[in-house]
Amino acid sequence: MIVEFKKEDRSQMTKWIGGMKKYTLLYKASGDGCTSTAFHNACNNKGPTVTILYNHDNFIYGGYTSVSWRSIGNFQTDTKSFLFKLYQNDTWSPVKMPIANYRNSIYDHADFGPTFGDRDLQTFSGKVNFDGTIFNLNGKTNFGSSYTMNDENYKSIANGNLRVKDIEVYLVEEEPWRKTPKWNTKLLAELKEKIEKYRPLPGLKIPQARILLVGQVGSGKSSFYNTINSIFRGYITSQACSGNAEHSLTTVYRMYQIRKGIRGKPMNFRLHDTRGIEADQGVDANEICYLLDGNIQDGYQFNPSVPVSTDTLGFVDSAHVSETIHCVVLVLDGTTVDVMAEKVAERLKKLQMRMNQRGIPQVVLLTKIDKICERTEEDLSNVFYSPLVKETVERVSQIMGLPRSHILPVKNYESEMDLNDNVNILALMSLQQILHFADDYMYNHLDKHTEGISFSFQKCNGMFRNIIFIIMSAVVCLLAFWFYK
Repeated sequence: MIVEFKKEDRSQMTKWIGGMKKYTLLYKASGDGCTSTAFHNACNNKGPTVTILYNHDNFIYGGYTSVSWRSIGNFQTDTKSFLFKLYQNDTWSPVKMPIANYRNSIYDHADFGPTFGDRDLQTFSGKVNFDGTIFNLNGKTNFGSSYTMNDENYKSIANGNLRVKDIEVYLVEEEPWRKTPKWNTKLLAELKEKIEKYRPLPGLKIPQARILLVGQVGSGKSSFYNTINSIFRGYITSQACSGNAEHSLTTVYRMYQIRKGIRGKPMNFRLHDTRGIEADQGVDANEICYLLDGNIQDGYQFNPSVPVSTDTLGFVDSAHVSETIHCVVLVLDGTTVDVMAEKVAERLKKLQMRMNQRGIPQVVLLTKIDKICERTEEDLSNVFYSPLVKETVERVSQIMGLPRSHILPVKNYESEMDLNDNVNILALMSLQQILHFADDYMYNHLDKHTEGISFSFQKCNGMFRNIIFIIMSAVVCLLAFWFYK
């Protein structure tokens, strides 16, 4: 058996540890020397580690600890440590053996190599020489002293010996499924500044990017506006009507402005809020077309019994591109994705078809993600480390037919009385991405506009040449007539 911590081994280890993990080699006996000094020099004060022993008889086993090795000369407490077996006689046979006496999880002494429990697994002490084939370790085993063995023993784990081809120790680090800059006050300030300085693509005479919020009743689309508004106001606001109700609380079409501070000027984007989608009510395929094309004015009162038409009061017959929608945000409740009503899903698909026909980009705001994962609820900065949130994003990507990069997890302000940096950072990262997609739409429109001008110029140029040719032909005919006369 090759000495290798393979992909499937890492995957199994990650399942046991939990979360999203990456593994970095810190220590290798065959390369660094099988000495306690080399081990502690390489591994002390690094963080969680996994120790792997590659038995000469093709058994692979070891231990994990979530605390740092520190050479303290005593036991360390760790409720998350465990022993494990991956292979038995070259056969995949994964077993996890959890800690029982967590106060003796590891024995951390400068004279010893990795030692788990009260000598459950003491790998070696001092120095062990390589005989050309193996390291014949001088450690000891007392399996079951501090760990629950789950019917495993010295024979089934290590074939009854400590002869190993190699020992490896890996640093275990969190691996985000979506990489972002480090979350801190500096990042928050940078995000706010970028959005405050945002300008729509020049050349189209568009003063503000227009973002349409569409979603299920109670999904949090109005709350998203309130969240963004709160960030730039500097305190929790509730300008848009939001909450939990059987039917949509949004009854008026609003084109909300976002201002910097209390008396600041409006920024260069708007969030358009419309009524929530229900199985038999809400925005329909006909109505969405008028919204996308900029035919409906701010303040329009929705009336389920009287659909929008060209006869609607204030209907805009031919809107400029600056008045149309540049990006659609589909807002979905992350806790109800798997139980979304079939009729609601069908209605969303029909709306998406109208958006696709116009080439309007779409993103999904996945709300209430703090309710999906307990770890994320405790600390929102863990959102991109959560396998549960990742799985939900992947499911929504399949349901909505959009790339995973278009699925943006957020947490809106609901019960909070004060602003929270992590809530702000996640919301602003999502808003920044939405504005990028709006710019993509404008670039496409600009390309078409430029091509149209070029085509018109070429067409006019061709017509001009044809006119000159006709005139010259007429002159030649007149001269010929005069000459022969």
